[in-house]
Amino acid sequence: MQVRITIDEAAAEQHLGSHLKDGSGIGINYADVYLKPFKLTLEDGRKLLCKRRGLKLTLAIGDRTGEGLMRRLQHGPDERRILREALQEAATAAGATIDFEPGAVILDA
Repeated sequence: MQVRITIDEAAAEQHLGSHLKDGSGIGINYADVYLKPFKLTLEDGRKLLCKRRGLKLTLAIGDRTGEGLMRRLQHGPDERRILREALQEAATAAGATIDFEPGAVILDA
């Protein structure tokens, strides 16, 4: 099942380190705004949720979960890339694939 999650990138980019210093170096505030639309119920009744706790992202698709870490040393200093790599890692661990388009995320769960 393919799910299109619409992301308000303009609102999220307001929280990038170049606009708003958060002290983390990995864009914690950006990640929080970017991940808000990830809380929804899929057409088949499964729940989709992505939470951040510290540097760890947890992606839950129904009863499957996957975790990804936001790694500044490997994927930085671009905060967008740090978040996308962590989401990719979490989706793979949950048995899904994820693609990024301008203004949307395509999740194949």
